[in-house]
Parts: sequence; structure tokens; C-alpha cells
Amino acid sequence: MSNSAEKKGRKKRVNYFATPYTVTNAVKEGGVATKLSMLIMGFGNIVHKQIIKGLLFLALEVCYLFFMIKNGFHCIAMLPSLGDNAGEEVWNEAKGIYEYTAGDNSILILLYGVVTIAITVLFVLLWRTALKSSYKAEYLSRRNLHVNSFVEDVKDLFNENLHKLLMFLPFAGILVFTILPLIYMITMAFTNYSKVDNHLLLFDWVGLENFAKVLNFKDSIGQIFWSVLGWTIIWAIFATGLNYIFGMILAIVINRQGTRFKAFWRFCFVLSIAVPQFVSLLIMRTCLQPEGAVNVLLKNLGIIDTSLPFFTNATWARVTVIVINCWVGIPYTLLQVTGILQNIPAELYESAKVDGANAVVTFFKITLPYMLFVTTPYLITQFTGNVNNFNVIYLLSGGNPTPVGSTAGKTDLLVTWLYKLTIDQQYYNLGAVIGIMTFIVLAIVALVTYRNTGSYKNEEEFM
Repeated sequence: MSNSAEKKGRKKRVNYFATPYTVTNAVKEGGVATKLSMLIMGFGNIVHKQIIKGLLFLALEVCYLFFMIKNGFHCIAMLPSLGDNAGEEVWNEAKGIYEYTAGDNSILILLYGVVTIAITVLFVLLWRTALKSSYKAEYLSRRNLHVNSFVEDVKDLFNENLHKLLMFLPFAGILVFTILPLIYMITMAFTNYSKVDNHLLLFDWVGLENFAKVLNFKDSIGQIFWSVLGWTIIWAIFATGLNYIFGMILAIVINRQGTRFKAFWRFCFVLSIAVPQFVSLLIMRTCLQPEGAVNVLLKNLGIIDTSLPFFTNATWARVTVIVINCWVGIPYTLLQVTGILQNIPAELYESAKVDGANAVVTFFKITLPYMLFVTTPYLITQFTGNVNNFNVIYLLSGGNPTPVGSTAGKTDLLVTWLYKLTIDQQYYNLGAVIGIMTFIVLAIVALVTYRNTGSYKNEEEFM
């Protein structure tokens, strides 16, 4: 009999702990206090003796309403127009001078509007939390179960809810410094915020006009975009593939049994990593100028008569940046690959040798498949990094050579073109569109590539 009662007790506790404290249940099953909590946050908590918790919810609601009444509603109301009053000069008869009267600032209107909407979204989430908390307190009180006090809730933050405490600051940082700026940048792509027609202070919404302009083959900006996009993809493929292949070959040569002074050779290649990359790139840029060290040396040796056009000819410039990127990037791949090579089971190579496989067959049948399986995520990261490789292009070639009247050079990537459009040309709306298009390209390539690799399909074992 006692065993039966114990089983029923366990079953009752399981049902209790499995009860979902959701907004739907709160609205359908909640009492008067819980339903009033939909208007007065924390009211249900106060009624059920969670006074401090209820007052905190209420204080946050009051702060939100005060903010919205004072500034929030005005910020949201200004979003559709982004301001109409332009600044003007007014004659001051008393002073005998013209005074500038400041008008609306669309930049601030858009920023404050985005922030207000973000605060409203956070308040809605807080409202849901408060409503579920009120329903939970009511649910436990009805069944004469223990309702946590404020002190017990604080203690839970260091035990069961420790993840919430630890993730609060990182989440707040991501929200303030990553998500909000991204949303602000994305909204800018739907405006005419640029120096065209002097829309730098007061601008309007233009919908998808900027996207249509960038994607249009017949428009000058569209032609530049597709040209830069094509070169960006070619650059990323060569920069990633060559670094990976040559880095792997170099690691294999150094790691083989017949190579002497392995540590010394690794040190020689890793030493270049210790030099700041921007220093190496600027030195190489100086050496490859028409009157730089390389051209002068070749002329003195009688190998050439005229300077080689490292950065003045489009083909030469593109090959030059790819080669120098290999010189800069191969040591990183060497370090990544060395540890993986040492973990490949030696039995596989011994079996292949017994079967009569030569070095080439062994490489393509054992080494390369194993490396690709392990390093595919690394390759995707490298590809993404090369698409956004601002340093190598901007510090080495500056995007040159640049055709007359163009906003992009022959070696410009999307990221360097974006920089020129925004910082140099002040086409902020087009820069925002380029940023969005870059993200779309990277997201598609990364997701499609990773989902079709063995690293994703067969995570448990290597075949």
C-alpha cells in the first residue's frame, strides 16, 4: 500500500514539474491577478507574496512607459518620413547676421527609431516573462506548493539558472555592439543616404531601389558590382586553395621521416608570422613599385629593360596579390596541418606501402581525404576570411589599377570597394547594400559547402 502511494506521489511530482508555464496557459487558466498582470506587470507576483520581484517588474514597466511617452513614440512616429525640416539660414535683425537654424537629422532619427524598436522588443520579452512568472506563482499557490522568495530566486541564479546569469552580459554585448549596428546598417540600404543630391543630412526611404541599381547589369554601379564580385570569388578560391595545398605539401615534406632539422624548418616558416602582417605587406608594396628594390635589382642584372607592372597592369596586379598572399598565409596552414598529419594512423601508410602504393596514390587515397574531413570547417573559415581580406588588398595594391572615373579598382574586393564607397565616396546607402550582398554570398557558400561535406554528414567517424 505504501509503495502504491509512493508511486502516485512520484507521478504527481513529475506532472507538476512538467507543467508548462506559458503565456497561452496564463491567459486561458490564469486567475484575476494573473490576467491583471498583462496590464500591470508584477501584480500577480505581489498578490502571491513575491513582493520584491513584482515591484521590479512594475518598475521596469514604468521606466518603459516613461521612456515611450517622453521620447519613444516620437522616435517611432518620425521613422516613416525620416524628417522633413531642412536646416536654413535666418536673418537676425538684432545681431545683423544670418543664423543657421538646425533642421531634422535623418541619421539620428533612424538610429533612435531602431533603438526604440529594439527596446520595445525587449520589453515584450520582459512582459512575457513577467506574465509567466505571475502564472507560476498562482499555479503553485493554488496547490499549496512552495513559492520562491526573492532571496531564493537570487540563489537559483547561482545554481539551476547559472546559465542565465553568465549569459546576460555576453548577450547584452552582442545586442548592443553587433545586432543593433547590423540592423541600423541594413535599414540604411533602403534609403538614399549619400552625397548624391546632398542627401547626407536629410534623406528618405527608397525601398528596393538601391538593390535594383546594384544588381542591374546596365547600370554603371551594377556593372562594377558584378565585376568586383567575380574577382572576389576568384581571389577567394585561389587564395584559399593555394594556401591550403602548398601549406599541406610543405607540412608533408617537413614531417616525413627523411627530413632532417624539422624544428629548424618549421621555425623558419613560422618566423614570418611573428612580423606584423601590415609591416610585411607595406614592405612588399614598396619593393614592387616601378622604382622599387625588385625592379631596380632586375634592371641592374640586365634581366629587364623596363619596370615590371606589378600594380599598374590588371593581370600582373591580381597575380601579385595572390602570390604575396600565399607567402603570408602558407605558414598558418603549415601550423594547422602539421598537428593533423601527426595524428593520421601510421598503420594506414604501412598497409598502403605493403599493397605497393606509391607516394602519389598514398596522398590522394589517405592523406588528402583525411585532411579534408578534418579541416573542412577551417577551409570554410579561410574562404570567408579571404572574401573579407581587407588588409592584403588595401595595404598591398590599394585596389589598383583603377580605371578613370570608376569607384573600384581591378584588385578591389567587395569589402575594399565597400570601404571606398562609404569613406571616400560617401555612398552610404550603396555601401550598406554591398555589405548585405557580401553576407548573402558568404552565407550561401558556407552553408551549402559545409552541408555537403563528410564533416557534416558523418560526424561520428572517418570513412
